[in-house]
Amino acid sequence: MPANLSATTPAPDAPLFILLNAGSGAAETDERRTAIEDVLQAAGRRFHLELIDDPEGIDAQARALAARTRDEGGILVAAGGDGTINAVARQAVEHGCPFGALPQGTFNYFGRTHGIPQHLTDAVHALLRASIRPVQIGTVNGRIFLVNASIGLYPKLLEEREHDKKQYGRSRFVAALSALKTLVLPHRRLRLSLEAEGKAFHLRTSTLFVGNNRLQMEQVGLTDVTPDVADGELAALAPKPVGKVRMFLLMARGALGMLADTDDLVAFGFRRMTVRTPLYGRRRLKAAVDGEVLHLTAPLQFEALEGKLLLLVPGPGDAVAG
Repeated sequence: MPANLSATTPAPDAPLFILLNAGSGAAETDERRTAIEDVLQAAGRRFHLELIDDPEGIDAQARALAARTRDEGGILVAAGGDGTINAVARQAVEHGCPFGALPQGTFNYFGRTHGIPQHLTDAVHALLRASIRPVQIGTVNGRIFLVNASIGLYPKLLEEREHDKKQYGRSRFVAALSALKTLVLPHRRLRLSLEAEGKAFHLRTSTLFVGNNRLQMEQVGLTDVTPDVADGELAALAPKPVGKVRMFLLMARGALGMLADTDDLVAFGFRRMTVRTPLYGRRRLKAAVDGEVLHLTAPLQFEALEGKLLLLVPGPGDAVAG
């Protein structure tokens, strides 16, 4: 799991280059923009703020702003949910510039893990007093993830959940019902060949989940299941082949933070892992990377990279418990 290295202090006059996700509606976007601008203007801090109006263009927009951030000795900042934070952090890593996060999503696992306040005004104030600490990221086929990456049933669940939220509204109740619906529908189990830490084994499962976030593991009760996942490692989790009733029970245990009480889960830690699909060779797999669904080609190469993201983390007086 993530390992934090020593912190340094950024230049107090380093300009902030901010990308704000505008996907929550005009009124809410204006409110968030005003909250950010008011704090920074009152502090006399130089900044440049851009809205992400087109999610399809977020990579290009983040890449251009990251290049400018690097050239001007600034700090790249993402304001949005875990998906937005991932997209902007990816460019921060590639361009070697410090990165700040203003979490605005539903779960905000990344921000909460690093003590970043959930209230926007508090988060901006904390950003101005933050120090830079190199933190761990995960990669799959070179694609960065800050929270988790998965294949199998979980990406399908995310797609259905997004569809249902657009139709019925964004709430945890809708998300839970959507997940139950997805479990009822037929789904194919994966046959995988894994190599990790010098060991090789075969796995048959509905989904393979790789986590880079200790808070998320704690909330579903997995810290007891994965006690040997050390700093600098990722956590691999996969349900054993079970019927729908036991899968429902597994999900219920996860919701209650009681996954440690089940024998229906394979879990282990690793720094590097190769995942192959022996029956299909170089198969295209649907994957979820920090909530974004995309396609990757097997074999999949997972790796934990320590200290690659230069994250601005709150000081003791600003940090909040996850």
